[in-house]
Amino acid sequence: QVQLVESGGGLVQAGGSLRLSCAASERTFSRYAMGWFRQAPGKEREFVASISWDGGIAYYADSVKGRFTITSDYLQMNSLKPEDTAVYYCAASRLRLGVPGPSSGEYAYWGQGTQVTVSS
Repeated sequence: QVQLVESGGGLVQAGGSLRLSCAASERTFSRYAMGWFRQAPGKEREFVASISWDGGIAYYADSVKGRFTITSDYLQMNSLKPEDTAVYYCAASRLRLGVPGPSSGEYAYWGQGTQVTVSS
């Protein structure tokens, strides 16, 4: 069982940046594809970005494309907007071919989330 812990959340002004990290309890975590999701108050969890296990392919939601960058180690968030305010979750997928998509069912392990608040 892989345990994931997010860090790096916080309060930032609109236009600012944050970097979220996802630490894993397992040494072989680098063999997993990763994804990030978020959930704002009163809304369903939504896909943010994902990356293949080897870091070669990344996939982004339209709402964050050009502003967020996902690597195998972190999610860099630039030009943040108030609508980016949410709890952000990292997730790990066992997918070995291609990049996992926006369906939460493709991910086997989840972190507890970290709060990101963007003030206007």
